[in-house]
Amino acid sequence: MGRRVVVTGLGIVSPIGIGKNAFLESLKSGKSGISKITLFDPSDLSVQIAGEVKNFNPEDYFDRKEIRRLDRVQQFAYVASKEAIEDSGIDLKNEDLERIGVYVTSGVGGLTSVGEQYKILMEKGPRRVSPFFITQMIVDAIPAYIAMRFGFKGATLSAVAACASATQTIGEAMLAVERGDMDVIVAGGADAAVTKMGVAAFASMRALSKRNDSPETASRPFDKTRDGFVMGEGAGILILESYEHATKRGAHIYAELSGYGATTDAYHTTAPDPTVSQIKRAMTLALKRAQVNEDEVNYINAHGTSTPLNDKYETLAIKEVFKEHAYKIPVSSTKSMIGHLLGASGAAESVATVLTIDQGIIFPTINYKEKDPDCDLDYVPNVARKQNVRVALKNSLGFGGHNVSLIFKKV
Repeated sequence: MGRRVVVTGLGIVSPIGIGKNAFLESLKSGKSGISKITLFDPSDLSVQIAGEVKNFNPEDYFDRKEIRRLDRVQQFAYVASKEAIEDSGIDLKNEDLERIGVYVTSGVGGLTSVGEQYKILMEKGPRRVSPFFITQMIVDAIPAYIAMRFGFKGATLSAVAACASATQTIGEAMLAVERGDMDVIVAGGADAAVTKMGVAAFASMRALSKRNDSPETASRPFDKTRDGFVMGEGAGILILESYEHATKRGAHIYAELSGYGATTDAYHTTAPDPTVSQIKRAMTLALKRAQVNEDEVNYINAHGTSTPLNDKYETLAIKEVFKEHAYKIPVSSTKSMIGHLLGASGAAESVATVLTIDQGIIFPTINYKEKDPDCDLDYVPNVARKQNVRVALKNSLGFGGHNVSLIFKKV
């Protein structure tokens, strides 16, 4: 094994708060960020609810010229990155910027710009399409923009793996720091797909909850009455750093990132493999790399989407990996509060997992009322729980059969 990798900074833009402190307080109190959609008129859609980022004013962070050039997804990613860098306390004037990289991704990229520019093309013609459209849309423009703003000249990467995108990108960042390729990597993801096209498309797949009359209770992972996920938006960023580099500069270390496993079902574009063999293998690979035994894990931040199949099969995979110990492990879903941030979900949930370790508080699965016989683990229902978490597992499962697991440890 190579160098130890630690988390020294956190940044978040979410439906329950912008910034680490606001996010933490909302998680502790079990606050829902789901509400009726305000970003556009959803009245002709079957699904009219989402986890929108509230009170986000681009003018607080960018000048007007810059705002016109950036998609909402890039804005989220930059704001979360800036916070994470500041939170880490790193003095960039004293750093070799060629040893700092940016591994930040997105599931769908600049979907807002796709809708806006298509409308312009149809209504005003091709000459009126923005010259900035391509760089607003493509996923790799996100880390490129962050690198340009801060002058980071290490490698940039965006692993695109649907809803496991950020988790896989964080895992790849861990390996790069472990190998010694870089000393510091800004790692995570952003998505801003709460657009009319995005919601309509997921609604057509019958993937979304239709509880328009009760937005706050619509996302109910592992509950028997769950009827689909709720779309969310935002960004999560972790500063990953070699242990030596972090301790040398006296950084606060939130947790160590020591395990990463990634597999593919090779089964179906959207449905999970009922054998759960590759979800199990992702967890097992992460445990092996982290040199952690199953009985050492004392918290799991689940993918927990609130869809009938995901929650059933993720639960089954956890039980098959951890056997009897599975019933002793608290398992919770951050998506119950923030919705599903698509490609960014694993990043926002990794921030939550790291805060769990740092704060000694397991955040709840809210809206859990009715037990499902297929989902019979301890889902930390409705109320946060004080607990010393030494080893936490984070799962992400994506369309296309992508399965990714990370292991975070207390230092």
